Amino acid sequence: MTMRWGRNAAAVLLAAAVAVGASGCGGQAEAEPKSAASAAKEPVSLEKATTAFEAAVTEFDATGGCPSAVGECWDKMTAVMKPARDLRKAMNAHEGTGPEFWSEAYVLIDTMEGGIAIGEDKFSNRPAVLGSAHDLVDWLAAHPVK
Repeated sequence: MTMRWGRNAAAVLLAAAVAVGASGCGGQAEAEPKSAASAAKEPVSLEKATTAFEAAVTEFDATGGCPSAVGECWDKMTAVMKPARDLRKAMNAHEGTGPEFWSEAYVLIDTMEGGIAIGEDKFSNRPAVLGSAHDLVDWLAAHPVK
Protein backbone atom coordinates (compact mmCIF):
# COMPACT_ATOMS: atom_id res chain seq x y z
CA MET A 1 0.00 0.00 0.00
CA THR A 2 2.88 2.39 0.71
CA MET A 3 4.29 1.73 -2.77
CA ARG A 4 1.00 2.79 -4.26
CA TRP A 5 1.07 6.02 -2.25
CA GLY A 6 4.63 6.64 -3.42
CA ARG A 7 3.69 6.22 -7.08
CA ASN A 8 0.69 8.51 -6.68
CA ALA A 9 2.81 11.17 -4.97
CA ALA A 10 5.42 10.93 -7.71
CA ALA A 11 2.72 11.31 -10.37
CA VAL A 12 1.31 14.37 -8.65
CA LEU A 13 4.77 15.94 -8.35
CA LEU A 14 5.51 15.22 -12.02
CA ALA A 15 2.18 16.76 -13.06
CA ALA A 16 2.89 19.86 -10.97
CA ALA A 17 6.35 20.24 -12.50
CA VAL A 18 4.90 19.96 -16.02
CA ALA A 19 2.21 22.53 -15.21
CA VAL A 20 4.75 24.99 -13.82
CA GLY A 21 6.99 24.55 -16.86
CA ALA A 22 4.09 24.96 -19.28
CA SER A 23 2.80 28.07 -17.55
CA GLY A 24 6.02 29.97 -18.14
CA CYS A 25 7.09 30.13 -14.53
CA GLY A 26 10.56 29.00 -15.51
CA GLY A 27 13.53 31.23 -16.30
CA GLN A 28 11.68 33.19 -18.97
CA ALA A 29 9.35 34.91 -16.49
CA GLU A 30 12.08 37.36 -15.52
CA ALA A 31 12.43 38.50 -19.12
CA GLU A 32 8.81 39.65 -19.31
CA PRO A 33 8.15 43.33 -18.64
CA LYS A 34 6.74 44.19 -15.23
CA SER A 35 3.29 45.70 -14.99
CA ALA A 36 2.87 49.28 -13.82
CA ALA A 37 1.39 48.04 -10.54
CA SER A 38 4.40 45.91 -9.70
CA ALA A 39 6.95 48.54 -10.68
CA ALA A 40 8.46 50.48 -7.81
CA LYS A 41 6.73 53.79 -7.17
CA GLU A 42 8.74 56.91 -7.65
CA PRO A 43 9.02 58.93 -4.46
CA VAL A 44 6.73 61.94 -4.23
CA SER A 45 8.55 65.23 -4.54
CA LEU A 46 8.90 67.32 -1.42
CA GLU A 47 6.91 70.12 -3.02
CA LYS A 48 3.98 67.84 -3.91
CA ALA A 49 4.04 66.15 -0.52
CA THR A 50 4.08 69.49 1.28
CA THR A 51 1.23 70.82 -0.85
CA ALA A 52 -0.85 67.66 -0.27
CA PHE A 53 -0.27 67.78 3.49
CA GLU A 54 -1.16 71.47 3.72
CA ALA A 55 -4.26 70.84 1.60
CA ALA A 56 -5.38 68.05 3.96
CA VAL A 57 -5.03 70.35 6.99
CA THR A 58 -6.86 73.15 5.13
CA GLU A 59 -9.65 70.70 4.22
CA PHE A 60 -9.92 69.68 7.87
CA ASP A 61 -10.25 73.33 8.89
CA ALA A 62 -12.83 73.96 6.15
CA THR A 63 -15.07 71.21 7.50
CA GLY A 64 -15.27 72.91 10.86
CA GLY A 65 -12.84 70.66 12.72
CA CYS A 66 -13.95 67.84 14.95
CA PRO A 67 -17.28 67.82 16.71
CA SER A 68 -17.29 67.07 20.38
CA ALA A 69 -18.94 63.68 19.91
CA VAL A 70 -16.78 60.57 19.82
CA GLY A 71 -16.91 58.70 16.53
CA GLU A 72 -17.01 61.72 14.26
CA CYS A 73 -13.34 62.61 13.91
CA TRP A 74 -11.37 59.45 13.13
CA ASP A 75 -11.83 59.81 9.37
CA LYS A 76 -10.56 63.40 9.56
CA MET A 77 -7.50 62.39 11.58
CA THR A 78 -6.63 59.59 9.18
CA ALA A 79 -7.14 61.94 6.22
CA VAL A 80 -4.44 64.18 7.69
CA MET A 81 -2.12 61.27 8.61
CA LYS A 82 -1.81 59.82 5.09
CA PRO A 83 -0.22 62.93 3.56
CA ALA A 84 1.89 63.40 6.72
CA ARG A 85 3.38 59.94 6.16
CA ASP A 86 3.98 60.77 2.49
CA LEU A 87 5.63 64.01 3.57
CA ARG A 88 7.99 62.10 5.86
CA LYS A 89 9.00 59.86 2.96
CA ALA A 90 9.63 62.90 0.77
CA MET A 91 11.65 64.55 3.53
CA ASN A 92 13.76 61.39 3.88
CA ALA A 93 14.40 61.29 0.12
CA HIS A 94 15.11 65.00 -0.30
CA GLU A 95 18.67 65.67 -1.33
CA GLY A 96 20.41 68.68 0.12
CA THR A 97 18.84 68.49 3.56
CA GLY A 98 19.65 66.06 6.30
CA PRO A 99 17.92 64.73 9.38
CA GLU A 100 19.16 67.67 11.44
CA PHE A 101 17.18 70.08 9.27
CA TRP A 102 14.00 68.00 9.59
CA SER A 103 14.34 67.13 13.27
CA GLU A 104 11.51 69.38 14.47
CA ALA A 105 9.25 68.21 11.65
CA TYR A 106 10.02 64.58 12.49
CA VAL A 107 9.08 65.20 16.13
CA LEU A 108 5.72 66.66 15.05
CA ILE A 109 4.99 63.72 12.73
CA ASP A 110 6.04 61.29 15.47
CA THR A 111 3.59 63.03 17.83
CA MET A 112 0.86 62.62 15.21
CA GLU A 113 1.73 58.92 14.84
CA GLY A 114 1.56 58.52 18.62
CA GLY A 115 -1.88 60.12 18.64
CA ILE A 116 -3.17 57.82 15.92
CA ALA A 117 -1.75 54.83 17.80
CA ILE A 118 -4.01 55.60 20.77
CA GLY A 119 -6.92 54.30 18.77
CA GLU A 120 -10.03 55.29 16.96
CA ASP A 121 -11.44 58.67 17.87
CA LYS A 122 -10.31 59.09 21.43
CA PHE A 123 -10.46 62.67 22.67
CA SER A 124 -6.91 62.45 23.98
CA ASN A 125 -5.41 61.87 20.55
CA ARG A 126 -7.04 64.76 18.73
CA PRO A 127 -4.57 67.40 19.96
CA ALA A 128 -1.64 65.09 19.23
CA VAL A 129 -2.77 64.43 15.67
CA LEU A 130 -4.53 67.60 14.63
CA GLY A 131 -2.71 70.12 16.82
CA SER A 132 0.65 68.76 15.68
CA ALA A 133 -0.57 68.86 12.07
CA HIS A 134 -1.24 72.58 12.41
CA ASP A 135 2.16 73.06 14.08
CA LEU A 136 3.78 71.20 11.18
CA VAL A 137 2.09 73.50 8.65
CA ASP A 138 3.53 76.46 10.56
CA TRP A 139 6.99 74.82 10.70
CA LEU A 140 6.93 74.13 6.94
CA ALA A 141 6.03 77.77 6.27
CA ALA A 142 8.92 78.96 8.43
CA HIS A 143 11.40 76.49 6.84
CA PRO A 144 10.82 76.57 3.07
CA VAL A 145 12.95 74.21 1.00
CA LYS A 146 13.50 74.58 -2.72
